[in-house]
Amino acid sequence: MSKFFPSKQDVTKRWALRLALGMAVIAGNISSSVCAAQSDPLNAALNEQVVMVPVISGADSVQLETTIYKPPGAGPFPLLIMNHGKALGNPRQQGRERAVVISREFVKHGYAVVIPMRKGFSNSGGDYVENACDMAGNGQIQADDLKATLNYIITQSWADKSRILVGGQSYGGLATMAFGTRGFPGVKGLLNFAGGLRLHGGSCPWQASLVNAFASFGKHTMVPSLWFYGANDRHFDPELAAKMHQAYVGAGGNAKLVAFGSFKSDAHGMSSSWDGVKIWWPETEKFLRQIGMPADETVVLSDEMPQQKTDFAALDNIDAVPYLKGAGREGYRAFLTKSFPRAFAVSPSGAWSWAANGDSPRTRVLANCEKNSKERCKLYAIDDYVVWPEVQQATVPLIPTAGSATGK
Repeated sequence: MSKFFPSKQDVTKRWALRLALGMAVIAGNISSSVCAAQSDPLNAALNEQVVMVPVISGADSVQLETTIYKPPGAGPFPLLIMNHGKALGNPRQQGRERAVVISREFVKHGYAVVIPMRKGFSNSGGDYVENACDMAGNGQIQADDLKATLNYIITQSWADKSRILVGGQSYGGLATMAFGTRGFPGVKGLLNFAGGLRLHGGSCPWQASLVNAFASFGKHTMVPSLWFYGANDRHFDPELAAKMHQAYVGAGGNAKLVAFGSFKSDAHGMSSSWDGVKIWWPETEKFLRQIGMPADETVVLSDEMPQQKTDFAALDNIDAVPYLKGAGREGYRAFLTKSFPRAFAVSPSGAWSWAANGDSPRTRVLANCEKNSKERCKLYAIDDYVVWPEVQQATVPLIPTAGSATGK
């Protein structure tokens, strides 16, 4: 989450730009992928790329919109192939999955992370296909895209085809467990974050179908897997998770179930929350060591470089923040209530921004602030300490520039 506030002198320019963009969209000159990129900047710290991967999946020759994160260097890197879930509604309207929380942890441990949008999702080609109440069949249909993506990725010089981990959340978890039956060379293990597919409405006994699907997957899978299901998961309750696990193991599969209790309002989203890392990473680290995959942190991300604390002011001294009055100080007050990671930035023009949770708050807060400022924005505070370096600013009247809306 983030918030920014512009200075008045920049508002007119911003509305002019919005009008120009809107006219371009009406004229058909801006594609949906470009618009998405504008609202979803790439993460430089993770070397984020978005590529269209040419694949042959089933009987289809298509391109799959694929997000790739890599550590610095040429590799080859061990691989995590991470698979997305399915939101309600038209899959074509589903946004590009970035899985930043999980990806960040794995990049820090030296992995390249590959996240394909499967057929019919987002900007990927082809059509989404669902095989009614056949959960095993649904999982295998999605697994076709995983296999096709991996066939392409292992031809890249930066990919270590002998060290592969496959993971997925929700429907992506079901696809991951289905993919485990393929015996793909180099795959050492599977991560299942609340895997399954829930059907809404109709007469399909989808819970029983899921249990049968996991039994069939367990019968034909040789590699070990690690599962995470929470007590207050609104899709798959603990009883169903236990039945799926029992069916999988009973059929010969090797799986450890981590039943981690309740998590916030819905444990189904645990893996996408920064607060969830402390739940899944310790278990995942042990799992990686057991299967012979890298588990040591080897990369310091550029946006996690330590920044020195200063004595400019106490963190909770709202009046000390330079250039702000009125709405800006209320913005800083709101920032102080946010959970970590978080950051607050300000500029001499009176523009300000805060960002909390989500991906790389430091990077986002500076980008948001500078969208609305003629002068460079600087970080004022990170997490629980002030980093403002310019002590001399304390002697300058803390008044926004003329016409700034921040003093209103």
